[in-house]
Amino acid sequence: MGKLPTAKSKIAPQGAEGDVNSSPRRGAWQADHINDEAREILDRDERYFLHQSVSTPCLNTIRKAEGIWIEDHAGKRYMDFHGNNVHHIGYGHPRLVEAITRQMQELPFAPRRFACDVAAELAEKLAHITPGSLSKTLFTTGGSDAIEIALKMARVATGRFKTISFWDAFHGAGFGASSVGGEEMFRGGPVGPLLPGTEHVPPFGDYRNAWGVREGSAELCASQIRYVLEKEGDIGAVIAEPNRAVPYIAPAGFWQQVREACDAHGSLLIFDEIPTGLGKTGKMFSCEYDGVVPDILVIGKSLGGGILPIASVICKPELDVAQNYAYGHYTHEKNPVTTRAALTTIQIIEEEGLVENAASVGDYALERLMEMKDRHPLIGDVRGRGFLFGAELVKDRDTREQANDAADMVLYAALSRGLSFKTTMGNVLTFTPSLVTTRSDMDFALNVIDESLTEVESELGYA
Repeated sequence: MGKLPTAKSKIAPQGAEGDVNSSPRRGAWQADHINDEAREILDRDERYFLHQSVSTPCLNTIRKAEGIWIEDHAGKRYMDFHGNNVHHIGYGHPRLVEAITRQMQELPFAPRRFACDVAAELAEKLAHITPGSLSKTLFTTGGSDAIEIALKMARVATGRFKTISFWDAFHGAGFGASSVGGEEMFRGGPVGPLLPGTEHVPPFGDYRNAWGVREGSAELCASQIRYVLEKEGDIGAVIAEPNRAVPYIAPAGFWQQVREACDAHGSLLIFDEIPTGLGKTGKMFSCEYDGVVPDILVIGKSLGGGILPIASVICKPELDVAQNYAYGHYTHEKNPVTTRAALTTIQIIEEEGLVENAASVGDYALERLMEMKDRHPLIGDVRGRGFLFGAELVKDRDTREQANDAADMVLYAALSRGLSFKTTMGNVLTFTPSLVTTRSDMDFALNVIDESLTEVESELGYA
């Protein structure tokens, strides 16, 4: 038998979810910013972890995370406008640390056959803050697992296994989650075959879309969803992020059209609010902007307050139809420590007015970015909502050709100035700051972006 091809011998997929770790600029940046202590840690990390794009090898080391800041082993501080969308209340919130510590001392674990008061209190709290009649929940240790449960529940409730989701979407790393996801980095290569019946349609987005139109992409997208629902006739669920995390914001009425199409064809609507829930977009849940209630809502990431991993799938009560099975049987499903972390996180978000802060400071950020667009030819589009916003960089505003290399240059120029964020789709500077970010903090971050754009445009001959 000849030598089998390996993943390394294949052409690497283009980055979508975030900046990849194979950029030649990364090595140059590290040479200027990584000290000997950090290099030793990075070498050890690279030696013992399996390598994967956007993860290992790592960019830098971290020795401290507090509030909206992270600090590396050289003592350099970075305002974190990435945070994997877990740091809604800031890193190491004192109230959360105290609550977790107290819970570990009082009750560290709950075997599955025993009810846990704090887990029940969290489930009740989620029923109160989620829209509509969403009220029945299961907890998992991560959003990807919660998506898997949502897919199972949709199959049980409808008797159908097919789904519709968007190309370019990210829903997690499990086989089900990556099957309904639409990014090659997480579903492509030799890992297949993936789940059958996972139909995909191009996503909405007037600035860049599969149809090549500059307006009306959402109507085309809604029409395509209706068409597939009718043509297939047996779709169990449509699953999507109500606000695409690229970011792209659906125009008013889009999700109502999708909701009506699902209802007409007996399909469920699943909203993945793992990155956008709990206030990120300026409302507790981003689907509230459209007034559309899904049949299943999935949240995670920030639910554990940036300390502990916990996620939740929340369903309408009529979907409580799998009592003879155990599709969400996780050892730590009702862990008192993780559920205490989630309950306290929600309380902090509510009592400190963090949703309102994301709305007001986010509006200010968009205004400043729009002003920057007038001065920086690299910026082709500015879009977002609350603390999920970004700027798409282009080589030419007429052709909208993606300026991927320029985006990479801006990323490292900003890191050198103390701001961390990520790029998505290769050319979109994507900002997802903590909900505790103040207007003054935002000014610092946007000044860094302004300066970095000026530097890159000068280097590329734009100015």
